[in-house]
Amino acid sequence: MFGGLSELSILSILRIIVDIAAVWFIFYKVLMLIRGTKAIQLLKGIFIVVIIAFLSSEQILDFPMLAFLSSQAITWGFVAIVVLFQPEIRRALEQLGRGSFFSRNKGSEEEQTKKNIEAIVKSCNYMAKRRIGALITLERETGMGDYIETGIPVNGHLTFELLTNIFVPNTPLHDGAVILKDNQIAAAACYLPLSESPFISKELGTRHRAAMGISEVTDALTIVVSEETGAISCTKNGELFRDITPDALKEILVKEVSVPASGSKVRRWRGKNG
Repeated sequence: MFGGLSELSILSILRIIVDIAAVWFIFYKVLMLIRGTKAIQLLKGIFIVVIIAFLSSEQILDFPMLAFLSSQAITWGFVAIVVLFQPEIRRALEQLGRGSFFSRNKGSEEEQTKKNIEAIVKSCNYMAKRRIGALITLERETGMGDYIETGIPVNGHLTFELLTNIFVPNTPLHDGAVILKDNQIAAAACYLPLSESPFISKELGTRHRAAMGISEVTDALTIVVSEETGAISCTKNGELFRDITPDALKEILVKEVSVPASGSKVRRWRGKNG
């Protein structure tokens, strides 16, 4: 093996390295594109079938029937992939055409994130003063696709007016959680898992339990506006921060979801579409 490598020229070795890097880059981009959607579950199933086909091959375990079935699944699976992944494939091709598949306008993303933070803080402050209950979850690295599907799709630009109007009492979308994703309001009236922790105060209601529940199973940042007291609370990583001021909320959002400066390790508000 090493003798064969020694016969390769430096140009050939560089070509192999670039080839492998390009494949991994495309694989990474595709993985980021479908993260948080049902496609990621299908991708896991495909990997399992490929592993079964590899292990049952003549060179490894030599299980002819299992190898035949898995090879047929792979062959016909490509047709199924095109059908099932149609939205993701179309989105990837659109991004490729716009050039955003490889690059990101960081300046505009920072500006948009700043506007979103202002809209969230202004909306929470408005609702807190009028004791309008609200539950707002910001998707971060963990995909929220399963929870988004429990609600009503909105896919609207995040603005103070839209976010506040959703939670106006006695309107169709006011009950449940709003989930923010990719600088948009992805869905409203979403169901979140309730925390079963015995350490949550009895005086806190369903919204706080839902905020704690989602923070225990994902890395999402969730904001609660109490309907009873008008207090603003925030949860992340299983922790509850109660009675925070609008300025404190803004500081948390800036720290947790802002686009980091170059080289910074601060987590940014994920925007898969650039």
